[in-house]
Amino acid sequence: METDDYLLDIRNMTKRFGGLTAVRDLSFKVRKGQIKAIIGPNGAGKTTVFNMVSGLLQPSEGERLFKGESIEGLMPHEIAALGVSRTFQNVLIFDNLTVFQNVMVGRHIRSTGEFFYSGIGVLGSRREEKKIREKAYAFLEMVGLAGKASEMAGNLPFGEQRLLEIGRALATEPDLLLLDEPAAGLNEMETQELSELIRAIQGLGVTVLLVEHDMNLVMDISENILVLNYGEMIAEGAPSEIQQHPAVIDAYLGGGEYA
Repeated sequence: METDDYLLDIRNMTKRFGGLTAVRDLSFKVRKGQIKAIIGPNGAGKTTVFNMVSGLLQPSEGERLFKGESIEGLMPHEIAALGVSRTFQNVLIFDNLTVFQNVMVGRHIRSTGEFFYSGIGVLGSRREEKKIREKAYAFLEMVGLAGKASEMAGNLPFGEQRLLEIGRALATEPDLLLLDEPAAGLNEMETQELSELIRAIQGLGVTVLLVEHDMNLVMDISENILVLNYGEMIAEGAPSEIQQHPAVIDAYLGGGEYA
């Protein structure tokens, strides 16, 4: 496969926190248009990987390439502007803004004019604001929250707050979307709807990299799975390969359905 087929290329990435090595010599690639999952036990280093890819943390060693270019030393907003967006384990939304305003905030990276938000809305040129509003509403429709656009975000039930965070991430029009445990706290029906949404996001041409503990979701939607344990990769491959991998069974999947 040609290098140009890869959107993200992680090379020998290591992260140390004092005497603790959270991620050790990790290398992997994410192909354009792919849905790839990172799984592993709690403390395996999965969120640390996300934090380094998105720029919240800088690696102690190694190199990160996005679209074939190094992103070493870039700040999170600079990496976001290149086309990387993310959600978080703990939902991060603006409780004091409406659902619609939350998604409009996500448009600032793609705004060509002066952009900032306040409790009453977004200021800027009429043309710019009209475009921002149209795009924001389109992404609200995609995540199923258009009917709640005027509600305060903090009043949404937990599952819808997760959808709102995804909608805001999509509003940046990313090439790569990082989803950090998107199914956490969701019931079975909500998880199924999430699965359909992630496929729809892929259908837009967005590459998806997710960290997730729900193995039914992971096995259902992922084309490739990376397994971490104690900060190191112990396996990588298609879901059918991961289900049968002895090291994965010992470290994570156990003797259940996927053993």
